[in-house]
Amino acid sequence: MISVEQALARILALSGPVRGETVPLRAALGRVLAAPAVAGLTQPPFDAAAMDGYAITAEDHHPGLTLHVVGDAGAGHGFVGALARGQAVRIFTGAPVPEGAAWVLMQEDVHREGDHITLPAKLDPRRHIRPRGQDFAKGQVVAAPLRLEPRHLGLLAAMNVATVTVARRPTVAVLATGDELVMPGEAPGPGQIVCSNSFALAAMAEDAGAEARLLPIARDNEAALRQAFALAEGADLIVSSGGASVGEHDLVGKVAADLGLERAFWQVAMRPGKPLMAGRLANAVMLGLPGNPVSAIVTARLFMLPLLAVMQGLPGEHMPLRARLADSVGANGPRTHFMRARLIPGEVPQIAPFADQDSALLSILNKADALLIRPAGDGPRAAGTWAEYLSL
Repeated sequence: MISVEQALARILALSGPVRGETVPLRAALGRVLAAPAVAGLTQPPFDAAAMDGYAITAEDHHPGLTLHVVGDAGAGHGFVGALARGQAVRIFTGAPVPEGAAWVLMQEDVHREGDHITLPAKLDPRRHIRPRGQDFAKGQVVAAPLRLEPRHLGLLAAMNVATVTVARRPTVAVLATGDELVMPGEAPGPGQIVCSNSFALAAMAEDAGAEARLLPIARDNEAALRQAFALAEGADLIVSSGGASVGEHDLVGKVAADLGLERAFWQVAMRPGKPLMAGRLANAVMLGLPGNPVSAIVTARLFMLPLLAVMQGLPGEHMPLRARLADSVGANGPRTHFMRARLIPGEVPQIAPFADQDSALLSILNKADALLIRPAGDGPRAAGTWAEYLSL
């Protein structure tokens, strides 16, 4: 068996970034920017009013002065001409500041009668003018890689960027194996259960930016598995669940090897998820995950998600967080244990593992929001001790 860190390193070495493609900005949400995006203009393109009020010259910025209002300026249309001493222009937020103006007085700070305004006895020291280029300048770069969120799309649109180069969505073929499985909505026969792994794994892949193909359940015979692998042709990543252990019905590894799998490793010193397999099969990476539902989801969190990140040009390393143990925990065994746990918010975050860590209990996993990391051979830990965890 190899360590979790060794397994992750070997998995990430199986693939590099997929090719990029150009998409309209409207279709870029959640995609990973694969090439820098460059601002096509300066924002704001002119000195702009930051408040509704009156634009005046620097020379007229004196308490109690009375000025003549000679026009107005609004967003989308400015005041034509230059502002002279003794004059003011009614101006609205976002409007171009007239030539010759140096201050914008807030409308509530002045007194207006007809076409004249009187400045207050105490002047606001703020100019209330957004200088040209305050937000960004033409040629400014949004660097790649970057998973694009709504705020990024807003910035790119303001930069007049209409299309972006993003990583192609990796294609993930999700395969569940086992004679005991039926699809949701079907009536399980004696000894059968409903397949849940495929739905969780496909959703995790899609949430990570991939396109998931849900393959039919493969029965526990070589012919069915060969047909399933044939259906996975063209995928960047094949993720199977079940059939990767050493029982006489665990045929995934054998069939994959017969089809040319170059195995990177088999078995990881971890709980849950020891019977994990990885390698390359033709043009695809293959991950053979355990069949127990919790084991499948935990190993997908630890290995599939970082791999999909790397395929899209993002870092694939784990970023553990830290919290204090809410309860004491006993010594850990020879395998790294990823315990389902709940976080307790507070000034100092706490983490509490669930008492039952059975790898078949999806209900416990659904109550959890973290995986408490217990290193291999770690001794007992008292409540209040700092510990590392991964978010779910």
